[in-house]
Amino acid sequence: MSAESIATLDRVCVHHRQRRLSRALGTAYHFDIFDQYDRVFAHVDSRPELARWRPVLFHRMVDDLWAVFAGRDRLPRGSRAEFLRRARDHYRAHRTPGHPVPARSWLRHQVLRLGLYRTYRVVELARRLGQRATGPVVRLAGALRAAALRLHYRVQLCLPLREDRAVFAAYGGRGHGCNPGALEEAFRTFAPHLRTAWIARPEHHHTIPTATLRLRPGTAAYWTALARSKYLVNNTDFDSRLVKRPGQVLVQTQHGTPLKHMGLDLQERPAAAGDLDFDEMLSGVDQWDYLLSPNRHTTLTWERVFPGGYTVLPYGCPRNDVFQRATSQDVRRLRESLGIPERSVAILYAPTHRDYRRTQRATLDLDRLLRRLGPRFVVLARAHHRHGGPLASPATGRVIEVSDHPSVESLCLASDALVTDYSSLMFDYANLDRPIVIHAEDQEAYEAARGTYFDLRSFPPGAVARSEDELTDIFATGHWHGSRSTQLRSAFRERFCPYDDGRASERVVRHVVLGETELPPVIPLAERHPVPSAAAALDRFPLATVPLPATATPVTEPH
Repeated sequence: MSAESIATLDRVCVHHRQRRLSRALGTAYHFDIFDQYDRVFAHVDSRPELARWRPVLFHRMVDDLWAVFAGRDRLPRGSRAEFLRRARDHYRAHRTPGHPVPARSWLRHQVLRLGLYRTYRVVELARRLGQRATGPVVRLAGALRAAALRLHYRVQLCLPLREDRAVFAAYGGRGHGCNPGALEEAFRTFAPHLRTAWIARPEHHHTIPTATLRLRPGTAAYWTALARSKYLVNNTDFDSRLVKRPGQVLVQTQHGTPLKHMGLDLQERPAAAGDLDFDEMLSGVDQWDYLLSPNRHTTLTWERVFPGGYTVLPYGCPRNDVFQRATSQDVRRLRESLGIPERSVAILYAPTHRDYRRTQRATLDLDRLLRRLGPRFVVLARAHHRHGGPLASPATGRVIEVSDHPSVESLCLASDALVTDYSSLMFDYANLDRPIVIHAEDQEAYEAARGTYFDLRSFPPGAVARSEDELTDIFATGHWHGSRSTQLRSAFRERFCPYDDGRASERVVRHVVLGETELPPVIPLAERHPVPSAAAALDRFPLATVPLPATATPVTEPH
């Protein structure tokens, strides 16, 4: 509380090891908590400048006292009533009037404030009796259902495979989209004899085409599809309980070109890996028959971080086919559906997930950015699917919140430029040959937590901004679509977009399903003509029509 600054180290300095048997903690030393809090409150009371910390300290004390009092085997036998009496005295002595009690902790405050030991015992006894009465019933019902589903799955595994069935999923139960979504459409187009099904949670069923069977995870129909469908397609792993049968074909599409560390490389990045089970991950890899790759960099990375006996298909990203097939009428229709004003410049802002942050707040003040750029710019704000909420809250004026839009490819087509940080969306967007601006103000922190496969600042797809002021300057001066940005994007496309010519899905279906060896040749980059953005089609890119902010400094484009 007295510190004027806080410094952190990016390595573990102290290990706190607690005995596995909690009864070993049942000693009288827990009563020392009262003396320690008296010392801290005395320190605060002697320094008026720390008075604002008193309510915070009080609530922390209540939480700590409750943790000791309510924790099993934390206190010596027969001492709980005495501990509660002392806790009541401390509550009354250190309470700061005028500060409300949070609703979630109301009960503990009342027990400690009034010393309601007998009341607490009655409530706790009633709670335990309720758990003992309802818990077994709920557990029994759950166990019976799980056993029935396991039996159903084992029976289905004994039945013949359905050669005309294919089941698809993406992002662990989300809606129709990404590479599996593009392949599902291609299956129906180029292999119409197959019947397709899509696994998704009920809230995403509206995104699934009417010609496709809808499956809910964990149902009998779900396990039937996994057991008897010949083709299994996903951009993550299927259920770990999946038993891959002889004759089944599993196509792993992944979801983009890797910039950040993936797979086994996350063993050295615990903040990013979280609770990832690497043994389970490798078991899933062992089930793959085919793995899609959009470029040589991705192929080499996948083979190293996902070692297995699968076959790599360097055919491109199926989800990017739409970029080569879309028309100007499609772009116009998408912009109208999103509410983008006519003749405006639409910036798609799509930051990635930060593993080192507890909350995924936006790194840009979008309203401030647009005020400085002028009325001709709008922003489509797209949060990462792990963000857990909208990116722009509330979305006002020229900030259009599109985090819940089912198709990021449609958002790319509707936009005139992309602003991102370390998202793999940049590799897909480069297929449109539209301006990309990198906003990387926290690159050192991101690389420390997650790690990247190359330095984005030394090989970017366009102009690079290290702050909001630099980002404003890049758009205000026209650098975002200038000649240098075009050169950088061209080199980026040569490296990362060699196969995305609009026929990736077709090549996959012809090879995997139809067994063809003569596949459509890849159209060279120079001969591809992706649909232009709305602003480019109108030739509306100003070179320098927005005055530079007073706080902005000229930015040198990256080399």
